[in-house]
Amino acid sequence: MKRADFLKTGTLVALAPLCQPLFSMNKVVIVDEALLQRMISLNDKQVGSLLETVQEGKLSFSRKTAYEFSVLSASYCQKGSAYFQDARVLAKMEILARFLTFSQVEDGTVNIGNLESPPDTAFIVEIVCTATSNLQKQSLAVLQPLLGQLKNLLLKAGEALRTGGIHTPNHRWVICAALSQLNHLYPDKKYVARINEWLGEGIFQDADGHYPERSGTYSMVENTAFITMARLLSKTELLPYVRKNLRMYYYYQEANGDLVSNDSRRQDQYLARHSAILYLQYRYLAILDQDRQLAAICKMIETTPWFEKEVLEQGLFYFQENETLQQELPSATLLPERYEKLFATSHLLRIKNQQTSITLFGGIDWPLIIASGRSCSPDFFSYRKGKAILKYLRLSTTFFSMGYFYSEGLQKQGNRYVLHKKLQIPYYQPLPLSKRKKSGDYTLSPSIDNRFWNKMDFSNRPTSNIKTLDTTIYLTEKDGQVELEFIISGQQKVLVTIELCFNEGGSFSGLTTDAKGNQCLAGPSAVYTMEGDQISFGPGVLAGAVPENLEGERYSTHFGSLKTKGTQVFLTGVTPFKHQLRFH
Repeated sequence: MKRADFLKTGTLVALAPLCQPLFSMNKVVIVDEALLQRMISLNDKQVGSLLETVQEGKLSFSRKTAYEFSVLSASYCQKGSAYFQDARVLAKMEILARFLTFSQVEDGTVNIGNLESPPDTAFIVEIVCTATSNLQKQSLAVLQPLLGQLKNLLLKAGEALRTGGIHTPNHRWVICAALSQLNHLYPDKKYVARINEWLGEGIFQDADGHYPERSGTYSMVENTAFITMARLLSKTELLPYVRKNLRMYYYYQEANGDLVSNDSRRQDQYLARHSAILYLQYRYLAILDQDRQLAAICKMIETTPWFEKEVLEQGLFYFQENETLQQELPSATLLPERYEKLFATSHLLRIKNQQTSITLFGGIDWPLIIASGRSCSPDFFSYRKGKAILKYLRLSTTFFSMGYFYSEGLQKQGNRYVLHKKLQIPYYQPLPLSKRKKSGDYTLSPSIDNRFWNKMDFSNRPTSNIKTLDTTIYLTEKDGQVELEFIISGQQKVLVTIELCFNEGGSFSGLTTDAKGNQCLAGPSAVYTMEGDQISFGPGVLAGAVPENLEGERYSTHFGSLKTKGTQVFLTGVTPFKHQLRFH
């Protein structure tokens, strides 16, 4: 494909993998020595701290315990490390191994939030198995007592994983990955049988490439699990799922490494996540398939601020166990600098025009119930130009305290995209005679509009005085410039608030401040500047004070918060409301 055609289509093309056996006699393996040296240095730095902090009787149990054990093991096993086969490091590993064993309950599981939890145990087992594999390769007599203790720990956990249950979709694959590693260390056909039982349920992946959680965080978890099973059990039929997911996630990556998470069904829809969490999967498949585009994505991630912390500091023991990761990447090819991608299954639009990127989201899970496993973010638009970032745009109204606008889907009409939601709030009349009870004891049920529950038998009541609020938002984009058109009709004299949140640290011109200290846009335009990059936006409108409780009565969330860092800017209007807001 010609470069011009490639940039025009904005499509990641599946290159034909070489699929040659790794480390074969006919293949020259080149180790990425520079990358490994950086990892060794940063791992050693952590070990220096752990030699001081890991002390008997002063530990608290979490996944971090297993991670610290693996960090110590990595330097102990690594030639060129300042702590290679250091007796002090071994002593600290022994302390942590005893503590891990102490933290197991009778059935082999651990308590981390969830009680006696097989999935949480699996996350621990994955990390400890990786370290154990690396320690076994040393073939040192001095390690045998430690390896014996680790074996007892892991086999006890293995029985729990072989029979235990799960809560969420990804838990199945985490357990399968842990069982794969256990089987690799201590072969047992019962482990493989349980893996096949879980795999027999089938693996869901939508047409775009999402797993059920639609989450970058859990894509990392599931991709890692599928790669582990493919490597250790020769289940290469699992790798196409990983390839599809990773190709899709290229379009979810911002230039600074932020992952778009508007459509996530888990807590990362409100929390920042970064592309570096996917690096090991990208790297493995780039090398395995000799895929130049995946290699280019790796190189892009390496330039982000999170690469050192998420990969270089935390990756050495993974590189030791999975030696494919140590090889140099294939030469990178061009990645699309311009694209327009609509992910139909989650109603998410991504537009990139060189340094400008745009996100439009219109696909929450209806009915709107805020809980783990449901997509419910009110952030439907973001706009970025280099380091100048509009993190989100939300719209809220005072219509019956319904709070933030949530679209029922995202559609393309001609050259523009459309978000829409029609709200209808009724009043309720007396029950028909045939539905009445002298006791007044009616079924506890939701109101027709899902605002609240009560013992009112709403479904059998006639309604009247139905109030309506009809909201439509149009997006038009050309060469990185965007126009949002807001049209809100129906109930009159409803206060409308447009809330914008920009990343912290920048400066503004063209804003005013209201009596409550809110920054507002009332004039024709404003400019936001961050380290030389600018976003111009406007015109503004200000028809009243910014109300409290923009989220509305229905809002709560699973381990998340709508309160974010950054600077909020507000526009206010009154229905019937029509306004064009432009960004460039």
